Amino acid sequence: MKRLFWLGVGVATGVALSRKAKETARQATPAGLAGNLGEAMRELAGAIGSFGADIRAGMVEREEELSDVVEERSGISPRARHALTEPRSDAYSSGIRRDRGDDRPVRHRPAHDARARRAGS
Repeated sequence: MKRLFWLGVGVATGVALSRKAKETARQATPAGLAGNLGEAMRELAGAIGSFGADIRAGMVEREEELSDVVEERSGISPRARHALTEPRSDAYSSGIRRDRGDDRPVRHRPAHDARARRAGS
């Protein structure tokens, strides 16, 4: 009975070691290394994204605290003042020049066309 027990332990150990050796050999192949590298990059990207989210949440919280302090000391709400000074989103603030009085942007010819006209071509 003892021999049968030790035979079973030996077989189980052999199976476990062979599976472990096979997995280690697979990880040493280029595909296995690429898979490990890809997993590490995904993990790093997740950690960086989480860190960025924590930073943004902290910034928002700190901005609210500072706005409350400014409002308490000056009586002026920075949030309301910020809303008044936001840039306009119309055509004039976007850098599109409109000279004709309509909504079409002014088209300018490239400089090489002007040189060609002056040269008489």
